[in-house]
Amino acid sequence: MASDNVLEFTDDNFDSEVINSDIPVLVDFWATWCAPCKAIAPTIDALADSFNGKVKIGKVNVDDNPGIPGQFGVRGIPTLILFKDGKVIDQLVGAIPKNQLEELINKAL
Repeated sequence: MASDNVLEFTDDNFDSEVINSDIPVLVDFWATWCAPCKAIAPTIDALADSFNGKVKIGKVNVDDNPGIPGQFGVRGIPTLILFKDGKVIDQLVGAIPKNQLEELINKAL
């Protein structure tokens, strides 16, 4: 079940939602055809619920929004990039375990 706390980031709203955010943001670059992306989706949902209000968590569909992935050098998916104060704090590629993602998020808190 998808979480209502997972936001959708697009080429149009990325700057306002991510770069200009006053709280850290974890962005999941994904695509509908990507099996590892589907595998980590429940983890992303759970993190969005547990960090709600402290960290924004959202997804960028790379097929629908080609500008942003290119801007940040996303070459493989899923790629997870953590932003704080408009800057990249860290980046992970692949179906990362939940505890590793929690450690990543805690770097920004």
